[in-house]
Amino acid sequence: MKSLVKIMPKKGVLDPQGKAIENSLKQLGFPQIKKVKQGKIIEIEIDADNESDAREIITNASNKLLANLVIEDYEITFLKED
Repeated sequence: MKSLVKIMPKKGVLDPQGKAIENSLKQLGFPQIKKVKQGKIIEIEIDADNESDAREIITNASNKLLANLVIEDYEITFLKED
């Protein structure tokens, strides 16, 4: 089973990387871009009996290591198997 953990800065938290990307894009001729937030996506392959168990494991991993809960929020999604 595969999942994605999307980690983004919390609302109101300073995002210097996002601001740097935003400024660079404007300098490169993209004035239409109004705001950029930079985050990260972690793909996880997990051996679990069901999605509920997998979500619990990934939530614990996110809370303990993957996300800095003081300044970041995260969202877990599961990828459809082919």
